[in-house]
Amino acid sequence: MVERLVGAARKAALHELHGWVQVDDRDAIRKSYHFGSFSEAWGFLSRVALLAEKLDHHPEILNIYDRVELFLSTDEVEGLSELDIRFAHAVDEFAPARDRG
Repeated sequence: MVERLVGAARKAALHELHGWVQVDDRDAIRKSYHFGSFSEAWGFLSRVALLAEKLDHHPEILNIYDRVELFLSTDEVEGLSELDIRFAHAVDEFAPARDRG
């Protein structure tokens, strides 16, 4: 069962992530990724989609030309969970070097 991240566990998990920030109006995190072209951004989105299917965890996605913004939250707990943290780490592994940290 997935549980909502709270307290020290939440703080530690967020500290491990580079460039991910908390969303102001809800319990979620977000990050923007930058690319040289729309095609590069779309290729990244394809990898995100495959990861989402593999983990059965689907982010909210915003794509504007050469920028992709991902929002992560877990519906079952109405907030941030360890699943979101795992997803963020996995995406960052194949993100452009400038967005990895």
